[in-house]
Amino acid sequence: MNLGWWWRLFAGALAGFLFFHGFAATETAPNYSFMYDATSASTLSYYDYIIVGGGTAGCPLAATLSQNATVLLLERGGSPYGNPNITKMASFGAALSDLSQSSPSQRFISEDGVINARARVLGGGSCINAGFYTRASDEYIKQAGWDGRLVKESYQWMEKSVAFEPSLGQWQSAVRDGLLEAGVMPSNGFTYDHIYGTKVGGTIFDQQGNRHTAADLLEYANPSGLTVFLHASVHKILFAIKGKRRPKAHGVVFRDTTGAKHKAYLKQGSKNEIIVSAGALGSPQLLMLSGMGPAQHLKSHDITVVLDQPLVGQGMSDNPMNAVFIPSPLPVEVSLIQVVGITHFGSYIEAASGENFAGGASSSPAVEYMNNLDETTFRGGFILEKVMGPISTGHLELRTRNPNDNPSVTFNYFKDPQDLQRCVQGIQTIEKIIESKAFFRFRYEFLSWPILLNMTANAPLNLLPKHYNPSMPLEVFCKDTVMTIWHYHGGCQVGKVVDLDYKVLGVDALRVIDGSTFNDSPGTNPQATVMMLGRYMGVKILSERIAN
Repeated sequence: MNLGWWWRLFAGALAGFLFFHGFAATETAPNYSFMYDATSASTLSYYDYIIVGGGTAGCPLAATLSQNATVLLLERGGSPYGNPNITKMASFGAALSDLSQSSPSQRFISEDGVINARARVLGGGSCINAGFYTRASDEYIKQAGWDGRLVKESYQWMEKSVAFEPSLGQWQSAVRDGLLEAGVMPSNGFTYDHIYGTKVGGTIFDQQGNRHTAADLLEYANPSGLTVFLHASVHKILFAIKGKRRPKAHGVVFRDTTGAKHKAYLKQGSKNEIIVSAGALGSPQLLMLSGMGPAQHLKSHDITVVLDQPLVGQGMSDNPMNAVFIPSPLPVEVSLIQVVGITHFGSYIEAASGENFAGGASSSPAVEYMNNLDETTFRGGFILEKVMGPISTGHLELRTRNPNDNPSVTFNYFKDPQDLQRCVQGIQTIEKIIESKAFFRFRYEFLSWPILLNMTANAPLNLLPKHYNPSMPLEVFCKDTVMTIWHYHGGCQVGKVVDLDYKVLGVDALRVIDGSTFNDSPGTNPQATVMMLGRYMGVKILSERIAN
C-alpha cells in the first residue's frame, strides 16, 4: 500500500481546508449613499453615536441606531462588495490565504502556536467564515440576562435577509445519518434552534451560492442618520477627565490610508455614547491603547493610564477544533458547514466537503504538497469536532501602540482537563460516523481509522511539535492537532469589564458590544448571536433614548 500518495492527497486537501472559509459578497452591491472612504472625512465632526468596528455586531447596531440618531460607523477595512473573485461559494480560499494589507482577513498566530485570522472588512467575520447560521440555546440566553422576546425578534429581523436553508447533498446527508447511527439523537431536521441531537442548520449563503453578510443589514439603515467611513483606523478613544467624577468618553481619533488624522466627537447630550464593536482582539486592544487596562502593562508601552482595569484582555478563549480528513472514492459535493451534531458531552460535530479544497490556498504551510496534484485527489471531506465553552482561558497583551498590528494573544487550549475530555469524546464520535453504514460508500476500506488519524497528526496543521502515533491516547492527538474554528471571544467580558448593559465599568458614555463580551461561545457557531446582539442592543439603547 503506497501511503505516500495518500499523504500528499491529505496535505493538499488540508491546505485548502485551512483556507476554505473564504470571502464573498452579494452579486449586486447595494448603493449605500452613506458609505465613503475615510480620506473624504472632515478633520472634525460630531455625532450622537460613534461605533468603532463595522463588523458582525457593528453593522446591525449602526443600522438600528440610525433610525433615531446620527451615527458614525468606523471600519478599518474596505467594502465586501464588488470583488468578482469572492462572490461565489465555489470560489473559496482567496481571503484567508491573502496576506496583503488590503486583504479582508488579517492573519495572526497565537502564542499557543495556532494559525488564526481576524476580519478586516465591512461585515466583519460574516465575510470570511463558513456561513453557518444557528441561534444560541435558551439556557445561554437566560444566563446572559437577555429579554427572550426581544432576542427572538432580533434574530428574526436578520433572518429575513441573511439566513437560508441549505440544500443537502449526498455527502452531508451521509454525515447527518452517520451522526444518528453514532447515537447523536434525535433527528431535529432543519432548524435555527440549538437543540440536543442532529440537525441541519441555516446558512448565510443563498441558493445561488452568494454570501449575505452583516454589511447587508445596513440596507435597513436610515441613510440620513448614518455615515460609514471605510479604511478608518481608530487609534484611541478620547476621554474628558477634568471636572468629571470619573472619565467620560467623548471622542475618537482615527486615521485614513494617507495617515491623515481625523477627530470625531459626541454631540452634547446625556444619552450619546461611543460603542466599541471591534471584535475579540480589536476591542480589548483599543481599550488598552486608550488607557484602560492593567496599569503596569500600559505604562510599559508609554500609554497614559485613564483607568487601571486589570481585567481588560483577560478571559480570552478560542474553542479548540480538531478534524479528520476522509478521502472519498466517490465525487462529493462542495459544501461548508450544514449539519451539526449537538452532543450531551459538550462537543459539536460538523463537516465540510469538496473537490476544490485546494482553491486559493496559495500560502498554506502544505502548499508544496499540492503542486502537480490532479483535481480528483482532493475528493473527500473533513469531519470536525469543536469543544463547547471552552473552560480554558488565556489573555491578550499589546505588542505595539499601532492599532493595525496584532496584539499578543494566548488561548491556553486544553489547559482545563474537561476541554480535553470533550475533544476525546468528539473524536470517538467521528470514528463512529466514519464506521457507520450511512457513510460507508464515502471512504476507502483500506484506510483504517488509525491510518486516518496518523495522516492528520502528521500534517502541518499548526506550529506545535508533533508527538502522536497510533499507539498513543487520543488526548495526545487532540493536543497535537488543535486548530481554530475562528470562534475566539473574551477580553471585555460581562461582569468583569462591562456590566449587563455592556457599559464599560469605571467610565461613562462607553460601551462594548461584540463577541469580546462573551464568557462562552453561543450556540454551535456564534455569528448569528453576534449579529443578534448588535440589533438587540440597538433597540434597547434607542428605547432608552426615546423614553428620556
